[in-house]
Amino acid sequence: MMAYAGRGRQGVLAAPCAALLIDAPSLPSTLMRRAACSAILLLSACATGGTHPARPETAYDLVVTHARIVDGTGNPWFYGDVGVKGDRIARIASDGALANASAAQRIDARGDVLAPGFIDLQGQSDDELLRTDGRVISKITQGVTTEILGEGSTPAPVNDKILAQFGPEDSAYVRVVSAFQGPHGFGDWLSAMEKHGNSINVGSFLGAETIRVYAKGAAMGTPSPAELDTMRAVTVRAMKDGAFGIASALIYPPGSFAGTAELTAEAQAMAPYHGVYITHMRSEENLFLEAIDEALSIGKNGGVPVEIYHFKAAGPRNWYKAPLAIAKIDSARAAGQDVGATMYPYNASGNNLSACLPQWASADGKLLANLKDSATRARIIRETTDSSPTAADLCQSVGPERIMVVGLVTPQYKRYNGWRLDKIAADMHQPWGDALVTIVVAENNRTGKITFSMKEENVTLQLARPWVVIGTDAGGSNPDSAQELVHPRGYGSYPRILGRYVREQHVLTLEDAVRKMSSAVAARLSLFDRGLIREGMYADLVLFDPATIIDNATYERPHQVSTGVLDVWVNGVAVVRDTKVTGARPGVALRGPGWQAP
Repeated sequence: MMAYAGRGRQGVLAAPCAALLIDAPSLPSTLMRRAACSAILLLSACATGGTHPARPETAYDLVVTHARIVDGTGNPWFYGDVGVKGDRIARIASDGALANASAAQRIDARGDVLAPGFIDLQGQSDDELLRTDGRVISKITQGVTTEILGEGSTPAPVNDKILAQFGPEDSAYVRVVSAFQGPHGFGDWLSAMEKHGNSINVGSFLGAETIRVYAKGAAMGTPSPAELDTMRAVTVRAMKDGAFGIASALIYPPGSFAGTAELTAEAQAMAPYHGVYITHMRSEENLFLEAIDEALSIGKNGGVPVEIYHFKAAGPRNWYKAPLAIAKIDSARAAGQDVGATMYPYNASGNNLSACLPQWASADGKLLANLKDSATRARIIRETTDSSPTAADLCQSVGPERIMVVGLVTPQYKRYNGWRLDKIAADMHQPWGDALVTIVVAENNRTGKITFSMKEENVTLQLARPWVVIGTDAGGSNPDSAQELVHPRGYGSYPRILGRYVREQHVLTLEDAVRKMSSAVAARLSLFDRGLIREGMYADLVLFDPATIIDNATYERPHQVSTGVLDVWVNGVAVVRDTKVTGARPGVALRGPGWQAP
């Protein structure tokens, strides 16, 4: 059903009524029948058209006229006006209907697209939104109005076991997060981010690694019954504090030490609070399909929905698995399991260089110590470069020629920033495994990598699936001060989709792309007052030019904001106005469906 019946007077009245039916197919049958009956009555009232009395006008804080409204539902765009009062959308009207309405600020969109603000389901701006530049310029200039954090670990809650993982160089960070101890540490963290003052809204999953370290430290092994009880208690308290669910990252130790049974028990603990299990799976390479099976098992036996972070088949030898993975998820959904995935629109990933090392080497926080012991170092290098069929699933299937090393700061090695690992190894006159380990030790395990591991045809194939939504897997940056190489996804993910995959390649329609960036994410998070342009919803909005929007950031020059995003509002306040960052910080902390106010 179209959300807009036409640009005449009758269309003004039909649009809000039709909107009531948009979500009906997703409702249970009983609720669907009730919704249908209510909608019939309302549509009958709307059908009077010309005899319906005009709505009395009010003063608005913002009016946007002549916009091409893409409302987030996936329905076709329509021309219309939008009035905002305070932090809410107060009026949606036909094109030009608010031309004479009283407004503190008025913008003539002139046919540019007005859409719900984009919700980044895999944000990484933990530090920016807690301690540093809460404007997150690289995000708001893409149209992002909300970030959801939590992949793997979170700054809260903390206890002595967690604080023991940090070194002297982390003292400033430890002073901040030490405040997030006690039964409501997670909620205290959310409140601290809101108090910090940010240009975007922020919420978070609870990191599964945080749960594990809180109970067991960084040790390997199955948790004892007492430790598992602690894990359940931490989960329940965080859900009541507003976590959206549990987020695992199963290639990074010590979070990777968690077994399927442990994660299932945590999922069962959060199920009564309507959380989601979201996961960076145990493998995206040789054991990609098996990792999907594990995620589906945790969701099914835990009684919770499943979301897969940055869905991809990594490494040339695994590219053929992408259609098989899609079929596996389609089959699970057809059988009634609620499962989806996130993506960013690039054929390269990004994470820590030490992700190439065997996970046991990081047990008890002793990675650097192990790398400095000659015998243990030799074993680590041997396993890192082992390409036999039974070898651990590390970076071998990708190869050093596809790994760009970034984040180098030591005088001896910083010249290698942006070099491929094979070239670095040749320049150092070392085998690539030895060169990798040398850099990890010299840089104190703070070096990153960008891995060109994906096939572009798979990127487009996966983006088109209806259950895929968008997440950047990146933190926010300030292009005026940032210098280090970062993945361009932090600056360009959303404009890249709208420019490259909508306008140029027609992989997605404009309406479906916006849905994947807004309402589909909001629905996954049970944020039913955001993600759509509807009266009464929070006024998180983005105005962009569909003819020019595009990403500019590259792997070599990532700190370039995108083109085409004109205006961005968060809770009704402009954070980008006429392409310029305003500096306003109207963001609030968002809490999940299990939140219980203190």
